[in-house]
Amino acid sequence: MSFAKKTVQTIKSQITFYKGLVKDTEGASGIEYAIIAGMVAVALAAFVTPISTAITTMFNTIQAAL
Repeated sequence: MSFAKKTVQTIKSQITFYKGLVKDTEGASGIEYAIIAGMVAVALAAFVTPISTAITTMFNTIQAAL
């Protein structure tokens, strides 16, 4: 086999490998779940304190009215 044929064969092999790599979506699910978990954490951090304060205020108002 000549050098040119070996080179062409190597390039075809690499192209096939990279095409398969592009189509591989096995790790996508884990990344998506990590992004969702991060968004939930940010939402909880942003809204837990204001909600807690509002509920405490509401119960104090009810307690004062009784």
